[in-house]
Amino acid sequence: MDNKEKQSGFGTRAVHAGHHVDPQTGAHAVPIYATSTFGYFNAGRGARLFAGEESGYFYSRVLNPTVRAFEEKLANLEGTEDAIAFASGMGAASAIALTFLKQGDEVAFVGPLYGGTEGLLNEVMTGFGVTIREAHDLHELRNVVSQKTRLVWLETPMNPTLGIIDLKAAAEIAHNAGALCVVDNTFATPYLTRPAEHGVDIIMHSATKYLGGHGDVIAGVVATRADLSEPLRGHGLRHVGAALGPFEAYFLIRGMKTLPLRMDRHCHNAAALAEALKDHPNVKKLYYPGLSDHPGHEVATRQMNGKYGGLVSLDLGSQENAFTFLNALKLFTQAVSLGDVESLSSHPASTTHQLLGEETLTRQGITPGLVRLSVGIEDESDLIADVKRNCSAG
Repeated sequence: MDNKEKQSGFGTRAVHAGHHVDPQTGAHAVPIYATSTFGYFNAGRGARLFAGEESGYFYSRVLNPTVRAFEEKLANLEGTEDAIAFASGMGAASAIALTFLKQGDEVAFVGPLYGGTEGLLNEVMTGFGVTIREAHDLHELRNVVSQKTRLVWLETPMNPTLGIIDLKAAAEIAHNAGALCVVDNTFATPYLTRPAEHGVDIIMHSATKYLGGHGDVIAGVVATRADLSEPLRGHGLRHVGAALGPFEAYFLIRGMKTLPLRMDRHCHNAAALAEALKDHPNVKKLYYPGLSDHPGHEVATRQMNGKYGGLVSLDLGSQENAFTFLNALKLFTQAVSLGDVESLSSHPASTTHQLLGEETLTRQGITPGLVRLSVGIEDESDLIADVKRNCSAG
């Protein structure tokens, strides 16, 4: 993009960033480069490409033009120098961990995180001699970081309790310890929160969720500055091999063009649903950062572009009540994942976070009665009626 385009509004950049009309064919949409390999025409150039001495395409596991267009769009929207795409969100998380951690290092995180991320840290990385330290807020985070801490890992909003972390303060804690700050920005998306503006070093997404937006692609992506993207692509992608395919990249490019439109509707519907449930007698606790009594409301207001995301979580008091409620919903499909245009519902304690174990679930507030709702773009009145009717039944 030229300088004028870089200064354009978010909606304009969501549509235009990352590609232009194809100069060879005039194709308006980004072509799908369905090729595993690229000819480099002479041996000297091939040697330079493989050595990283010359930029260009030689193998789609490392770089592909369709995938690159997605990476450039995401980097533009996050306000970072570069982005690297992966085959899944866990592929992205694994690449971060395997690129920047070695035996004897430590990771500090503020929980809860997505269950898969905690599993990666606590089950996989500990096997490589990495120590994992958990905190529950910024005060505890200050106490668990040390000179051995290499990564401080966060989510905001948190999955599934929708807690909010002050990113600027967290990044300062990380940097004071000589560590990099990693933030999973899946729930907020760059439309609501751009962590790099708050000093965060590495931003990751499960692009499966809001970036794709239609429940038809599995992908991950990391946005960061150039000095960190080079080892991430060279080691975390090239050696580990969790490469995104060009067809998936095409779906993501198409989906991201409507990201601000979809997020506006997700946020509107989630706010309306939270407002309708906040005084419901069967809701023991309601989690939504847009509510004035949410402990992170002030920080969320400052960090989330005046909106609060498309997730609402509610505690119905018991697993029996939660299951009864979930089984009665008509418009919320019971499924893992989130961020689809269709509304989804889940019981985190028995699905996405079950491997954490009862002790960790209790400590992190993921109770047997907790239900997570990914609020879609259907009509507000229909969603409210469905949830209120079945919440009363539960």
